[in-house]
Amino acid sequence: MAMSELRPPAPPRRHLLSIRDLDRADVERILDTAGSLTAALDREVKKLPTLRGRTVVNLFYESSTRTLASFELAAKRLSADTMSLRSAGSSVDKGESLKDTALTLAAYDPDVIVVRHPSIGAPHLVARYSGAHVVNAGDGKHQHPTQALLDLHTMREALGRLEGLQVAIVGDVLHSRVARSLVQALGLVGAQALLVGPPTLVPRGIEALGCAVSTDIRAIGDADVVYVLRMQAERMAPGEAFVPSLREYTALYGIGPERIRPGQVVMHPGPMNRGIEIDPRVADSAAALVTDQVRAGLVVRMAVLYDLLVAQPPVRGSGPGEGVRANREVPPALTTAPEMV
Repeated sequence: MAMSELRPPAPPRRHLLSIRDLDRADVERILDTAGSLTAALDREVKKLPTLRGRTVVNLFYESSTRTLASFELAAKRLSADTMSLRSAGSSVDKGESLKDTALTLAAYDPDVIVVRHPSIGAPHLVARYSGAHVVNAGDGKHQHPTQALLDLHTMREALGRLEGLQVAIVGDVLHSRVARSLVQALGLVGAQALLVGPPTLVPRGIEALGCAVSTDIRAIGDADVVYVLRMQAERMAPGEAFVPSLREYTALYGIGPERIRPGQVVMHPGPMNRGIEIDPRVADSAAALVTDQVRAGLVVRMAVLYDLLVAQPPVRGSGPGEGVRANREVPPALTTAPEMV
């Protein structure tokens, strides 16, 4: 019998493609890891050797500032080698398919491929045709799991809890992958989500995700968090008009100081359209956690990379769509873990 036949089979590659891939223990483990990393990054020397020798590829087919920058910096802070590819200027301009791009990248044997793509399901395809761990950084209007995780981290840091929080998500829900992922993530941690927007921008049947729906902006009054979405014009077909005008939308659903009560916090995934969905006086106020979200994006994406590459093997098979399943123990504080020394 060959020696290779005596070895246990290699554990399947794990991916983070959707919030549905996670359970509450997964979310809490990742958030706890992010908390440990926050403390580590307060040190004078911020770079940690945890992923030395690993390679992270960022494959982005859509414009991005915060997500791309934070994934690249997260990998570098953990000492991984990084490569970022945008579709513009690559072989995609020459007609190369996503499958062939995935096969090309797989030949370089990367450890993680982070994918942003305008088509729903694109990260699943990359997971199928590469041997890397794949992280969904946004696929069309479907999912954006790391955004939801960083939003949970921001809420927990600011408000001290997640259980029982009431979160009002306001705006263009119809085209928002952020809203879908966040509603699912809030449900996992015992928080309540309320979607608020004009009837044309709230999908029918979305209550099935476990949220309430209202078309009355006054419904945000009881929320602990007012989460503002921008109008996703890039996902609307030419000529589509979901609201009579942006001016009317702002009058009916824009978040100004008069709509925020004391004690509420305001969040926005960015980029903000100041003066449309959010008043600059709110965006720049002490109630706004927008900058906190950007900071959280770094440590949460570091935590996701750590969870995929360093945490214990999953407790169940996790091919494409099967999630970040690991043992249920929270990883040791990263400031004291042996690999950090």
